[in-house]
Amino acid sequence: MSDLTAEVLKQSELNTADEASICALYQRYYESCAGSVASDLREKDYVIVLRDQSGTVQGFSTVLLIKFSFGGIQRSAIFSGDTVIHHDYWGTQALSLSWCEFAGTIKAADPEQPLYWFLIVKGYRTYRYLPLFSKVFYPNRRYQTPPEVQMMIDYLAKSRFGDSYYAEQGIVRFPESRGHLREQWADIPARVQNHPDVEYFLERNPDYNTGDELVCFTELSEDNLRSYALRAFTKALF
Repeated sequence: MSDLTAEVLKQSELNTADEASICALYQRYYESCAGSVASDLREKDYVIVLRDQSGTVQGFSTVLLIKFSFGGIQRSAIFSGDTVIHHDYWGTQALSLSWCEFAGTIKAADPEQPLYWFLIVKGYRTYRYLPLFSKVFYPNRRYQTPPEVQMMIDYLAKSRFGDSYYAEQGIVRFPESRGHLREQWADIPARVQNHPDVEYFLERNPDYNTGDELVCFTELSEDNLRSYALRAFTKALF
């Protein structure tokens, strides 16, 4: 298995061939029409593209930058859209490290402005990035979300998803699924079924396999990031 290289592209820089490869890769793992994948791509600001040594697209993650005011303070959030890595490369670090470096460049552009990671999670693998990246994140099995943080989460989720956001559950449920894992990829391997974070994800999002998405949130700051993410994040800060 060859190493992957990551490239951050503005959405407008994505060529037709790469867009087709991204759509095909997404549909390999998710029940979704090509049109919905293309629509997600076009509404985002950036795409992190993973390629193998031959240049073939083996993974991607779409990114939208959100500027907002809450509590009288100007803030920013990185919203993660569709994210897929070919299963041959599960466990590799190219995407996660590139994402953290990208987040660091956003923070470096305005170091004093709070920056957050705002995402909706279709599966347990993505949820497990939160404890890998952050010391404090929400929702979390270890503690309740503080009311002021929950208000900010609700504000962002309601602004973006409207009536598809169910605040009491912390779930985004679209009238029609916008993409859910194909059956062969939705099953959770026995080796991780009893992991506390996996159990918690299933408790909070029991219908993930039909398209429900769990709203998650964490601050991207030097104080809150764990060493794995912090090294990449701070490259752009100094």
